[in-house]
Amino acid sequence: MAGRFESRAVEKVDDGWGETEAMARASVKPKTIVRIEQARSIISHNDSPDIRFDQSLNPYRGCEHGCIYCYARPSHSYVNLSPGIDFETQLFAKRNAPELLRKEISRRAYVPSAINFGANTDPYQPIEREERITRACLEVLLAANHPLTIVTKNALVLRDLDLLEQFARKNLVTVFISISQLDNELTRILEPRASSPANRLRALDELARAGVPTCVLVAPIIPFINDEFIERVLEGARGAGTLAASYTIIRLPYEIKDLFKDWLAQHFPDRAERVMARIRDMKHGRENVSAFGERMRGSGIYADLIRQRFRSACARLGMRTGSLVDLDVSQFVAPGKWATTADEAGDATSRQASLF
Repeated sequence: MAGRFESRAVEKVDDGWGETEAMARASVKPKTIVRIEQARSIISHNDSPDIRFDQSLNPYRGCEHGCIYCYARPSHSYVNLSPGIDFETQLFAKRNAPELLRKEISRRAYVPSAINFGANTDPYQPIEREERITRACLEVLLAANHPLTIVTKNALVLRDLDLLEQFARKNLVTVFISISQLDNELTRILEPRASSPANRLRALDELARAGVPTCVLVAPIIPFINDEFIERVLEGARGAGTLAASYTIIRLPYEIKDLFKDWLAQHFPDRAERVMARIRDMKHGRENVSAFGERMRGSGIYADLIRQRFRSACARLGMRTGSLVDLDVSQFVAPGKWATTADEAGDATSRQASLF
C-alpha cells in the first residue's frame, strides 16, 4: 500500500499483513527494526475538544503492539512506510526526547499543563524495556514537578512505579490503562503484542495500591466483537481499585478502514458485514466520521445504547466518568535558567490538566 505522502513512485505490492497474521497464529514474532530519530521538537499540542489534554509527548513513532484498530497507523505514511506491517515493525526511537523535553519546559514563555504520554503510540511498548526513553522523560518531569498523564495497554508501566509514586504524592499524575475486553484469544489477534487483559488488571491493582490514581479506558468498543465485555471490564477494573472510567467507539480513518476489513474477513468472516453495517449505523452511513463530538463516541441508536450501558455500569460500581480532578500545576519549577532567545521562548497559553 503506497503512502499518501510519498515523494516517489513505487510499485504496489503486498505489504505482508496477511503473512504476519499467519505468523502470529504460529506464535512467531515478526522481526522488529528500531531506527534512531533525531526529533526537532518533542511536545505536541492538541486543539481537539474530544481529547481533554492539550500537550502530548510520543517517545516513539510506530508501535510494536500491533493493534489492528490503532488510529495512529496512518501516521507512518508521512515517512513513506506502510500503515500495516511497517507500523508494527519499522519503529523509530526518539533518543533525544529527554534533552528536548528539558529544553522545551525551560523556555521563558512555557506555561505548564499536564503532558500526555500515549496520545499516538504506546510509551510502554516492548522496546521501552531497552530504550528507556519514557522513563528518562519521566525523570525530567519529576525533577520539575511537572504534571503528566499516561495512556498504555502494557503492564511495563509498573517498572516505573518508583517514579509514579512520587508524582502521585504531589498530585501530578493519572495513569490510564486501556482494556478493550477480557478474552485472551481475542486479545491475541486484536492486540497481539500488548499485555494480556489479566496483566493490565494487575497493573491497575498495583498502581492503585501504591496510591497512583488510575482510570480504565474501555477502548475501542467494536460491535459484535468486544461490546459484550463492557460491564465485565468495568467490574474487573473496579475490583482492582480503579475509581474512574471512559470509553471510545472504534475509529477507521484513512488506511485503517481497509486493514480492519481485511482483518475482519480473515478472523470473523461469519459476521464481518454485520460489524461494518453496525459501524456505519453509528457514523451516519459512513465508515468513519471525523467531526468533533462524534468521532470518539458515535451517534444513533446503537451508540446511545453503549453510552447507557457504560453509564449504568459505572453508576452501579461507584465509578466516575468524564473529567477527572485537575492535576496540580502550581508546583512546577523550570529546570535550569529561563530561555532568553526568541527561538527558545515560543508561545504558550494557559491550559487545563485534565484528561477524558
